[in-house]
Amino acid sequence: MDSSFFLGIFTTVAAAIIGFFILLRKFRNHQENEVVGSSSPYSSSPPSPPSSPSSSSSLSCKWTHHVFPSFRGEDVRRNFLSHIQKEFRRKGIIPFIDNEIRRGESIGPELIKAIKRSKIAIILISRNYASSKWCLDELVEIMNCKRDLGQTLFVIFYEVDPSHVKKLTGEFGAVFKTTCKGKTKKDIARWRQAFADVATIAGYDSRNWENDADMIEEIVNEISKRLIGSTPLNDLQGLIGMGAHMEKMKELLCLGSDERRTIGIWGMSGIGKTTIARAVYNQISDGFQLSVFMTFKPSFARPICSDDHDVKLQYEQELLSQLMNQKDIEVRHLGTAQNLLMDKKVLIVLDGVDQSVQLLAMPKARCLGPGTRIIVTTQDQKLLNAFEIKNVYKVDFPPTAEALQIFCMNAFGQDSPYDGFEKLAIEVTILAGFLPLGLRVMGSYFRGMSKQDWKAELPRLRIGLDGEIESILKFSYDALPEEVKYLFLLIACCFNVLYSDEDISDNVGHKFSDVQQEIKILRQRSLISNKRVYPMHNLLVQLGREIVRKQSTDEPGKRQFLVDATDICEVLTDNTGSKSVIGINFDFSMMIEDELNISERAFEEMSNLQLLRFGGGGGIFQMTHKRLYLPQGLNNLPPKLRILRWDHFPMTCFPCNFNTKFLVNIIMKYSKLEILWEGIQPLRNLKLLDLYYSTNLKELPDLSTATNLHELNLSGCSNLVELPSSIGNLIHHLSVLNIGGCSNLVEIPSSIGNLIHLWKLNISGCSSLLELPSSIGNLIHLHELNLSECTKLVSLPQLPSSLSWLEANNCESLERLDWSFPHPKICLKFTNCWKLNEKSRDIIFHTPTNRYMILPGREVPAFFTYRAATGGCVRVELNQRCFHTSLRFKACMLLVNKDDTVADFPDSLELSIRDKQSGRNAVGYPKSLTVRPVLGEHMYIFEAEANNVESSELFFELKIVSEKWEIGECGIRPLWEEDPHVDGFKMLF
Repeated sequence: MDSSFFLGIFTTVAAAIIGFFILLRKFRNHQENEVVGSSSPYSSSPPSPPSSPSSSSSLSCKWTHHVFPSFRGEDVRRNFLSHIQKEFRRKGIIPFIDNEIRRGESIGPELIKAIKRSKIAIILISRNYASSKWCLDELVEIMNCKRDLGQTLFVIFYEVDPSHVKKLTGEFGAVFKTTCKGKTKKDIARWRQAFADVATIAGYDSRNWENDADMIEEIVNEISKRLIGSTPLNDLQGLIGMGAHMEKMKELLCLGSDERRTIGIWGMSGIGKTTIARAVYNQISDGFQLSVFMTFKPSFARPICSDDHDVKLQYEQELLSQLMNQKDIEVRHLGTAQNLLMDKKVLIVLDGVDQSVQLLAMPKARCLGPGTRIIVTTQDQKLLNAFEIKNVYKVDFPPTAEALQIFCMNAFGQDSPYDGFEKLAIEVTILAGFLPLGLRVMGSYFRGMSKQDWKAELPRLRIGLDGEIESILKFSYDALPEEVKYLFLLIACCFNVLYSDEDISDNVGHKFSDVQQEIKILRQRSLISNKRVYPMHNLLVQLGREIVRKQSTDEPGKRQFLVDATDICEVLTDNTGSKSVIGINFDFSMMIEDELNISERAFEEMSNLQLLRFGGGGGIFQMTHKRLYLPQGLNNLPPKLRILRWDHFPMTCFPCNFNTKFLVNIIMKYSKLEILWEGIQPLRNLKLLDLYYSTNLKELPDLSTATNLHELNLSGCSNLVELPSSIGNLIHHLSVLNIGGCSNLVEIPSSIGNLIHLWKLNISGCSSLLELPSSIGNLIHLHELNLSECTKLVSLPQLPSSLSWLEANNCESLERLDWSFPHPKICLKFTNCWKLNEKSRDIIFHTPTNRYMILPGREVPAFFTYRAATGGCVRVELNQRCFHTSLRFKACMLLVNKDDTVADFPDSLELSIRDKQSGRNAVGYPKSLTVRPVLGEHMYIFEAEANNVESSELFFELKIVSEKWEIGECGIRPLWEEDPHVDGFKMLF
């Protein structure tokens, strides 16, 4: 950079910024003087005691009041209202108080603003509430805020009948009719609709309470819980300039409108698009029925063809998976997401879009429910234009003062420099080009340095920067120790899709004395984050890969790492690899051609290769029609390999000279392997062996030397007939064993009982398996067991007491369970196991758990002494002799499908237990329960706890949060200490 040019900029900007910070410090001093000795800004409330939470800290920037009460003063101001306001003050809850607002014929903008900026609204409906047009207009505005802004609403029916309010009959209706005289039809219709809507909300009926004090205590406690549970962290704290970004985004979002709208956030990499989108998402997502923040994998190779059907299916599947918080959703037809969401108000953030296919795969806002918003962040303005996204926020570089504050937050932990560092901080801010990412990286680098260290580093920064973003980022790279530089390049080229410290240690731990310390350096300097997926920013990844490319621009086979698909194809076909190559990370779905014939001598010169990853897409992609072939076979694989992944490996066996000594991970999904190798190989370092859906695999080798193996995945190996008895030698570390889908497996060796560290065992889909070995009961740390689709199993042996999750769905031959399940948190699923005998069913009924159990059935058994045929409401009379204030119950329900559609999505069950005497909800646990699958002709069984019971009569109400299902028959059984069916478990608290 020209020194005179830099000096001119520096002198001008420095003077302006120093002036800014002088003013900022004066303003802060003035604020501190104002605050000292001041009391609460709310004149009606005394100052909070030291132990109470600060009002300002408990409010987010969106809300100015915790609660807005709507009431008729003449009915409640001197009694109920004054008492509840006193309780609010005691709890540190700030209500809106309208003492100074002059009341007129209609509510004014000040009151509308107060309603909108209150987190919770309370409608206190009393005898004369409907006599005031003011109250009626408040009611309409509150209902609008509930609908449009997601405002929480509490309704109190104070000495009035809720049915009179809903139907506008009785004394309440008469008052309303009087008020309506002379009013417009439009106003009357709005008021009627508001009363009809509010009366459907489960409110508090004062007639069911012995006194106001108890009702007020419960209401205020519930409001306090809601505020604590819903108040977000201050997502904007420390994000300099984010307030201005938020205001501009809200203008584009137009949240008060029911229109469906797509908004683009456009700007260069590192400018802050993701940060802005995340802040907006965190602030507004509560106002939508469904919301998702979906981040796309950056693309470094050729663009994906926009009509790639499989890719679109995968994107759509990932969208639904994240929306429904469910990993194993399968989408078979394009448009499934759009059909499922067409009547829902949805917020979708698509972050990092760089391919048109990503937008083509997503549902369109115009086809979803009213009020839907879709936000797209991208570097490519062309994509926004191509999809006619008109509402676009272009993110520019921050103003000079803001850029300096961003830098200072990372360099000094505050938004201004330390005394004496002002000019140094300003110079680095200018050299960083005002790019937020660059400012954070530079700030982290200089943090903790002395002034002399700063001055020593600046000359090198001035020479190397040249005003370009790459130079800014490369400065941080150049400042790294040599071993950390290697680690940076390794992550950028090979570990940025899915990262863990353990993976890095496994791959390069032998090269460093303390690899965790090197990783810590990268985090401290903001070069990687703590995220497991994409921990390194796209811009830094590009920088790392460009550094590697420049190691040998014309001969890719002489670089440390190979990532680009075109370069890798050249090296593998022309046999131009060398000793320099340490890692190959090849996503062959990105090849230009559909097939690649690899030379049989491709790896002969790559004697130092440690990481070989040939993935057929990776990330959310699992399908590609592109393939790698070895027409002449393969002479060898590199002898120092530590990580080997080769999807769709075309050979039936590894080369005869295959060296397994250093291997940590072997991942051969969808391979053609029939056997791995002959004899016993050294496998001391092996931690993962994954042969997922290697359908030709006939046998496993002797694994007795794999003493550090943590996970063995044989899922889908449908030709595997037996497991070697040597599997029992994996006693030290094996925690996950997956043999699901091994449909020809007829026997599991008894040596499996030696695997005392096994935590998860999947045997699902082993349809030829006749029995489980009795030794499975020795697996003292087993928590999860999946036996689903084991259609020939007739009985189960004694299972370990550590088991907390058992799935035996569709085990159509299963008849006997001869033992109980002692784990207090067990979840049992026996869907479609219709042959289970009565003794087995009885065992399940009597199993204590705080989760749930499913088994087939068409009616609630007599075990449940209180039953209801439909509706989910059960009245329970408690035995006075056994009466206690805290009780446990076992509940059973059957579900009825309203429209005969079948879906494998989870649904939530909700439970309330109403105490007849107090009227309060006495349920302690669970208030809700998520179950899956949701099926007809099946019993869902769980336990519930009631606390502070005051009467001998309780009303149980069960609900399912679904439009497609409803509660059919249900039953309740109290669990008494002396009940013989409790099997000796003490159920009282």
